Amino acid sequence: MRFSVNIPNFGDFADPRNVATVAVAAEQAGWDGLFVWDHVLHRRHQGRPFGDPWMLLTAAALATSRIRLGPLLTPVPRYRPEQLARQVATLDSLSGGRVIFAAGLGGPIEDEYRSFGDAAEPPVLAERLDEGLELLRRFWSGEPVDHRGGHYEARDVTLLPASVQQPGPPVWIGGFWPRRSPMRRAARWDGAVPLFETARHGQVPDAAEVRDLVDFVRKHRTAEAGRPFEFVLGGATPLNAARAKDVIGPLHDAGATWWDERQLQLGPDLDRLPPVLRRIEAGPPVI
Repeated sequence: MRFSVNIPNFGDFADPRNVATVAVAAEQAGWDGLFVWDHVLHRRHQGRPFGDPWMLLTAAALATSRIRLGPLLTPVPRYRPEQLARQVATLDSLSGGRVIFAAGLGGPIEDEYRSFGDAAEPPVLAERLDEGLELLRRFWSGEPVDHRGGHYEARDVTLLPASVQQPGPPVWIGGFWPRRSPMRRAARWDGAVPLFETARHGQVPDAAEVRDLVDFVRKHRTAEAGRPFEFVLGGATPLNAARAKDVIGPLHDAGATWWDERQLQLGPDLDRLPPVLRRIEAGPPVI
């Protein structure tokens, strides 16, 4: 099982230098990944400074050499696919092929889309997400792309450099369980990053629900899906190693392959560097 740290892109973490500090601490303490939120506007946290996630991840990549890096998660329909493909491929090159790309509709939808006059109907956003993901994978190949779809168009476009990882960085898909559509989408890609209706961000999900989700996704995986598939769960673990094992062990047994630590995400310290750094320096859980 692998372990990552999850931080917002606002507050103290709007500063790329602080994110670089977190990344170095995570790498030195033995964590396997660092993931950053991708929000332009989140009214619940308005009044705080927000940083661009790609600038933050660039700072993290320059300061480290081992840990995996990426957004968790990027709302693909909020971007132009060609712009997003460039950003991800550049970060993949800079980091030496360490990017993991987690994607979804994002949210809050009203904040991130309608506030800027964009469409906010979930079916339309889902169409843009699926079409955008397919275009990203084609753009990352470095081969010519011709595409005319329901939402995007590309006329004999070749984007170079290609991503270091081929056929592209691993793509993880986020969504709420037990909603089936996001997890069917995840089954077509490289990983699932579920939130649960019964366990929101920062809360530990029930192992029985995790087992149901894992069974559902595996049932919908296709034979041609050649890369390893990751089940990424998150929440807060106690610093006591034995108690942490009691939390994560059943989830690992149910099929989880990554644990994303969200120790302070629901409290007043979620965007403050000192308490987050203390948790990171204590190291990942042991199971």
